[in-house]
Amino acid sequence: MKALAVRRTFSTLLMAGLLAACANPVPPVAPLDYDLLIRGGRIVDGSGNAWYRANVAIKDGRIAAIGPLAGARASRVIDAHDHIVAPGFIDTHAHIEGNLFARPTADNFVHDGVTTLITGNCGASEELGIQAFFERMANDGVSVNVASLVGHNTVRKQVMGLARRAATPEEQKRMEALVDQAMNEGAVGLSTGLIYLPGLYSDTPEVVGLARAAARHHGVYASHIRDEGSKVVEAINEALDIGRQAGLPVQISHFKVGAPANWGRSRETLALVEKARADGLDVTIDQYPYTASSTQLSVVLPDWAVEGGQAAISKRLADPADRARIAADILKSARRNQRPDFSYAVVARHAPEPALNGRNISQINLQRGRPATMEAEIETLLDIVQAGGAQMTFHGMSEEDVRRIMAWPFAMVGADGGVQSGTGMPHPRSYGTNARVLGKYVREEQVMRLEEAVRRMTSLAAQRFQLRDRGLLRPGYAADIVIFDDKTVRDRATFENPHQLSEGFDAVVVNGVVTMEGGRHSGARAGVALRGPASR
Repeated sequence: MKALAVRRTFSTLLMAGLLAACANPVPPVAPLDYDLLIRGGRIVDGSGNAWYRANVAIKDGRIAAIGPLAGARASRVIDAHDHIVAPGFIDTHAHIEGNLFARPTADNFVHDGVTTLITGNCGASEELGIQAFFERMANDGVSVNVASLVGHNTVRKQVMGLARRAATPEEQKRMEALVDQAMNEGAVGLSTGLIYLPGLYSDTPEVVGLARAAARHHGVYASHIRDEGSKVVEAINEALDIGRQAGLPVQISHFKVGAPANWGRSRETLALVEKARADGLDVTIDQYPYTASSTQLSVVLPDWAVEGGQAAISKRLADPADRARIAADILKSARRNQRPDFSYAVVARHAPEPALNGRNISQINLQRGRPATMEAEIETLLDIVQAGGAQMTFHGMSEEDVRRIMAWPFAMVGADGGVQSGTGMPHPRSYGTNARVLGKYVREEQVMRLEEAVRRMTSLAAQRFQLRDRGLLRPGYAADIVIFDDKTVRDRATFENPHQLSEGFDAVVVNGVVTMEGGRHSGARAGVALRGPASR
């Protein structure tokens, strides 16, 4: 009887427990809805439309949903604090081949809101080839997405060396085959740098042939044109003509007008581009928001003097007759461009004598005990070239032209910079290009509204280089996102102190991975290679 009573008591307790469980069911343990949720931001979606308030949910590296998302849960939540949530910026003009793998986190770009770089510009792409470049990116890991053009100068050098002549039919055929190969490997188009070796020795038909090879794979033609000074109109017309003959879109790189004699001509150059568009040519431009450019000091030498590269240049400068001829050509060009002296030319990096970094040619000339004349400054300049050359910053543009070009609706943003490691005196554009547009030209000077600036930095660039799932905040698109405070965002890098990261960026997300937050790089390397239409 005692055992029966025990069994009845146990059954009663078990039934009571079951009834209690039914009355108060334990919720099942369910997985979280999303990987990342960005709440409380103002959405500037990249289309140019007005901002609106919404939350953004991310799953598996993609934007999963945008809206109120009431009740949404995520493994990680970022509160945007009513700041701007926008697509990650696409830098349309980068030069990272030589330094990306030395600093794969690309801090200077990430802290400026950049999630994607277009490299291979100005005729110079990875010499090992597009496929090898992309494979190394995948193996090493990098923090930004990268698309690449194939460079005309790289191709010409491989086939013809630094020869100062036209290509033979056989050489032309070989160069076109290399462009064809690069496009199949994932290049987004062909680039030229027609002031640099060896492309400056090419004629228009050569470039048209290579552009046609790119056009067969639906690529774009991006050109550092032959002249950005006194012959800028002729140079733009050549680029437009190449696009028409080859049948592909044209992107004119770092659109500018250089030298005092040409200031104000942006009215004329923009009118050329506008007319070409009206006539049916798909042409756009990019720009960096500074009145100074940066390139090698050797660009001031006449074309004939740079044949053969640095060793040949140094040899010519050691010959009194050649040196005098070179100096005379430089003086003639300086006077034509209304240059009173060479104070506009500042050394950014001179490996043989780093103490020169940050000083202009006029200062260096006086330090060497020479008179303050153009002729003496040219001799100082030639000494630096002969010693191995230098990377320079050239203060040669007007603010009026910069603003006018920036106001044009199809002008994109490109820093024309590389991944920086904190050495030398580089142009500040590598650090502050996007922040400068947002802070100086949008907030302070109101050259354009915020939504328009973001469109130029995102969807317009994605459209130009056919990055199909980038540049907009849309469900299904890659989760490349930047969060910034439009009231405080600004560039800090200056010409005197260039190694300064931008301010006002709260977070940067690359392919769904938080790569920078609160001013700190996470170390994440979620960047991928973005291949062109032929490879896809």
